Amino acid sequence: MIDQNRIQEHQEVIGADGVHVGTVDRVEGNRIKLTKKDSGEGSHEGHHHFIPLALVADIEGNRVRLSASGASAVDFEEEGGGRPAH
Repeated sequence: MIDQNRIQEHQEVIGADGVHVGTVDRVEGNRIKLTKKDSGEGSHEGHHHFIPLALVADIEGNRVRLSASGASAVDFEEEGGGRPAH
């Protein structure tokens, strides 16, 4: 289990494959809130997305590494209302 206190604002969130997933805004409950600038395009644009803390594999310097690949992590993302992003 990762110590969520080690997750800091502006850390990069990357998938297990090194692909950029987002940037930490803050931790809220058991989720990492990503900044709006990484929200995507279209209907996802301008919304905060969340990644479950359960996906965090390690914290390496200024990066939060997930246990899932970047593409798979996007499937786990939730929009601000707690509903799946897809």
